[in-house]
Amino acid sequence: MKIAKVTAIPLNVPLHVTLVGADRHTSLACCHVEVETDDGLVGHGFTAITEEDVIAQIVNGVAGPAIVGDDPMAHEAIWEKLYWKTMPRGQTGYAAHALAAIDLALWDLKGKALGQPVWRLLGGARNRVPVYATFGFGFFDREQLAAAAKLWVARGFTRLKMTVGNEALRRRDARPLHDVIKEDAARVAAVRDAVGPDIELFVDANCNFDLYHATRLAEMIKPYGIGFFEEPLTQNDARRMAELRRATGMPLACGQNEGLLYRFRDLLLHNSVDFLQPNVAIGGGFTQCIKVAGLAAAFNVPIENGGAWPFHNMHLHAGLANGGMVEHHYLAVELCRLLYKGLPEPEAGWLTLPETPGLGFEPDRDAIREIAKLPLSRGNAKG
Repeated sequence: MKIAKVTAIPLNVPLHVTLVGADRHTSLACCHVEVETDDGLVGHGFTAITEEDVIAQIVNGVAGPAIVGDDPMAHEAIWEKLYWKTMPRGQTGYAAHALAAIDLALWDLKGKALGQPVWRLLGGARNRVPVYATFGFGFFDREQLAAAAKLWVARGFTRLKMTVGNEALRRRDARPLHDVIKEDAARVAAVRDAVGPDIELFVDANCNFDLYHATRLAEMIKPYGIGFFEEPLTQNDARRMAELRRATGMPLACGQNEGLLYRFRDLLLHNSVDFLQPNVAIGGGFTQCIKVAGLAAAFNVPIENGGAWPFHNMHLHAGLANGGMVEHHYLAVELCRLLYKGLPEPEAGWLTLPETPGLGFEPDRDAIREIAKLPLSRGNAKG
């Protein structure tokens, strides 16, 4: 069996949010990748939180042609080959996203060829994973945010995540950071008041603070029992993260957008995180995230899913003994429902893994073709 064809389709998926009084049209960018073998077997992969057109050009013009004729089961050999082809001097960024999408497609192929779901090929540690709901976005006002929190609790979720920061560093010309964290603290208080003390609550800044303002916000929201503060600092600065962790005592998490293994190593060596967050759709696919999980286990640091895309990441967390929670990001899940058929539904805060070979769900190719035609402004999931 040899790789015969690799195809990437850039997508900007339209979404319409009509919840708790909000009525918002938006879109999320992603890239769908398929790898086809010479005997007709097709595996599919995916990446997001990036520029979809750039990823498609990398896959279609560079990475895909480089692996045509290779053995699709040799994912380690292909990963190494594409690393030297696209990141030979330690770059990450777009190349890491492209490699991740191809790697997911290869594991989907491997599962189909062997008649096994990916989570079982990765180790089969458990057949279900806990999920948390990312529900709290910047476009909700405080009242809507509290109502949305209650809605997700009513749907059976006991773990919730909301965003803070609202592009604070990127938009410093719009609002002083002091005003941003003051409003963030009030929003966290509103959510905690809405759901009570027994619901786990996480916050995510999407790398939008400097050390001073992240420290101040952590101190302001500490009384509300925050389970972890995700991506509090710009660039996931390992040394500054360690300072923040020591100064506040607040549990920290990051890693979803890191492209190479050494970045995770540095976060662990600096004691920067309480939870490491490899994301298979971003950080080099299953092939690298298995190694990230092993590294985390050596440091006795738990892994969790940040950065969304639960239906890909659930395989990693079900497959490995130190797997953790999976992020049920509302907007990202809505995107997946438009692109895929056969997705599992969470029940009482858990996702049960499929027994179907491969990833366990299939692309809706008619829907993908229609979405690919739509001219939309770019958008990216934050979570």
